[in-house]
Amino acid sequence: MRVNTEFERVLKYFDEDGDGKISPSELRNRLGMMGGVLLFKDAEKLIEELDSDGDGFLSLEDFVKIMEAAGEEEKLKDLAEAFEMYHDSEMFGFITPKSLQKMLGRLGESKSMEQCTAMIGHFDLNGDGLLSFDEFRVMMQ
Repeated sequence: MRVNTEFERVLKYFDEDGDGKISPSELRNRLGMMGGVLLFKDAEKLIEELDSDGDGFLSLEDFVKIMEAAGEEEKLKDLAEAFEMYHDSEMFGFITPKSLQKMLGRLGESKSMEQCTAMIGHFDLNGDGLLSFDEFRVMMQ
């Protein structure tokens, strides 16, 4: 698993004593070396919140969960930005066939109103003829 090896490399950077876990002092020291400032009590609180087994350290599994959650958050942010490009300014919060046609035209993809209506209809889960952000997320998966 390539992803885990990348996470392992990062974990090793923070893991000064080589025990396979990140302690509050290791977290504080390494962040300090990167120009960040973190008080010891704040490092303890942070690890306490993220520590899945309650041993006071971050394991590789904890670290992977944190990184994957951050990745999901970034994807959601990117999707929200993409959704904003397509939504209809008159129907804020929804993509209409008209706004889809306009955006696709800007991207050089000419579609008729009927084609745009059909595209939306395919992912319109509640049948209102519009795409909400949640429906857009389903479409983009």
